Amino acid sequence: MNYLVEVKNLKKNYSSKEAVKGISFNIKENEILGLLGPNGCGKTTTIGMLLGLLKPSAGVIKIDNMDFEKNRIEILSKINFISPYIELPKKLTVKQNLIVYGKLYNIKNLQQQIQYLTEKLRLEELLNRITGELSSGQKNRASLAKALINKPKVLFLDEPTASLDPEVGDFIRSFLETYKEENKISILLASHNMNEVNRLCKSVLMMKNGQIIDEGSPKSLINKHGHKNLEEVFLKLSRSENEFN
Repeated sequence: MNYLVEVKNLKKNYSSKEAVKGISFNIKENEILGLLGPNGCGKTTTIGMLLGLLKPSAGVIKIDNMDFEKNRIEILSKINFISPYIELPKKLTVKQNLIVYGKLYNIKNLQQQIQYLTEKLRLEELLNRITGELSSGQKNRASLAKALINKPKVLFLDEPTASLDPEVGDFIRSFLETYKEENKISILLASHNMNEVNRLCKSVLMMKNGQIIDEGSPKSLINKHGHKNLEEVFLKLSRSENEFN
């Protein structure tokens, strides 16, 4: 089995608080893995460790068969991230942003990569506009272009379609499905949009209180817990005082 992401016994402690309590999971090549859980469950902390922004208290992270601790620089060139809560520099144009990030990643044939992403993400009319003046949907597409500028093997998505209208959200989801198939990348998707998770993810991790308390395909989790859809399963997770059995 070719896993692009391997996480073993990952922990993160803040003083006396355990934010992440020894979680383990893998992400296959050409797979979107959903990461679900209520606010404060440890999702953002987990993503922060996978991005190298936070140092784990314990555990091992391997990306593309390389240990993060020992191969940090090389791994950082293979991953990227998008979140609607982290904006691109507002005073630069979209094209200037892409050039800056492309140079940071030392991308060869940068203009060719920008042109490719411009066509795929419908950015033609946005390239020379100031990023801070764009709508939410336009900023989202620009941020996604930034996240793909280095042709990452692993992409981390934190609420990628939050606050978007249905048409733009559907465009982003369709783009991600196609891009994943064409490039065989691994994606970790943290989302509160259960329809989005059900559509994009073959496997889902359910987190609560820093632990993975259940996992499986959306269909298997729905059947296991006797509910009609994934949202009802999520609500059971969020409201229950006890973890799933």
